[in-house]
Amino acid sequence: MEWEVIAPTLVPVKAGDRVKTDRRDAEKLARSHRSGDLTAVWVPDSGSEALRDLVRARETAKQDQLRARHRLGKFLLRTGQRPAQGMKAWTQAYMVWVQQIRYAQMAQETTKLDYLHEVEHMGERVVRLEQAIAEAIQLASPQIQEVVKDLQALRGIAQISAVTIAAELGNISRFEGARQLMGYSGAVPSEDSSGKRKQQGSITKTGNSHLRRIAIEAAWSYRLRPGVGPALRKRQQGVPEEIKEIAWKAQQRLYKRYSRLSAAGKDRRKIITAVGRELLGFIWAIGIKAEAAAKQRLAA
Repeated sequence: MEWEVIAPTLVPVKAGDRVKTDRRDAEKLARSHRSGDLTAVWVPDSGSEALRDLVRARETAKQDQLRARHRLGKFLLRTGQRPAQGMKAWTQAYMVWVQQIRYAQMAQETTKLDYLHEVEHMGERVVRLEQAIAEAIQLASPQIQEVVKDLQALRGIAQISAVTIAAELGNISRFEGARQLMGYSGAVPSEDSSGKRKQQGSITKTGNSHLRRIAIEAAWSYRLRPGVGPALRKRQQGVPEEIKEIAWKAQQRLYKRYSRLSAAGKDRRKIITAVGRELLGFIWAIGIKAEAAAKQRLAA
């Protein structure tokens, strides 16, 4: 007997239906399931769920780190402190400069030290969680390890991004096509069309926000000309040639798309969103091949 977990919020409901009983619910679910109107939810195993929790904890830590940096940066601006020209924020030289600042008022000195301590604490927290993620990957299933390794062949997707994608998607083979994965991420445009009128709006955002964020962040890398730098070449070591070909095709196609939309005068943020949506198609293609290779290796 096969079982499926259904998303309650996506079960069709008739307008004006105010009678709810177990019998009516069972009949409604049976009819909806027969007609294909129900959306099944992927249920992760204990290992996948644990990895996803760890990845999301790291994402929360990065958000807290950003807030802590903003508090310290705004305090320095309010008190008239400006770094030397050309000094990049939050580098080692910048942190040394902040530590050397002294205030005549004890209250301001205490405030600076508290903000600085929080920034340093958040940085240590992020490093600690990233080390934990690297260790967790070594204990993950062969399928997840293969997906994480192969996804890093793509430009703009290093280990943390690849782990996030693998943890959020779980079994990529459950998506029948790339368009279904794009819809799952909420990166597809909304639409209100009738007859000959076709009107598209902003992206729906009715999907996995973690996956959508990773895809759009990685999309910024494709505004640059196609190329394989030292870091990407290192990540591609040990990756099958067919995966490298998909990654190279992604660079060429997405760079052309970015250039074409940019030449047309489109808003830069909208261009990146469109490129990120198309990048999900290449992620799906690589994920499918990686999972198939892992299954063949286990069966052998």
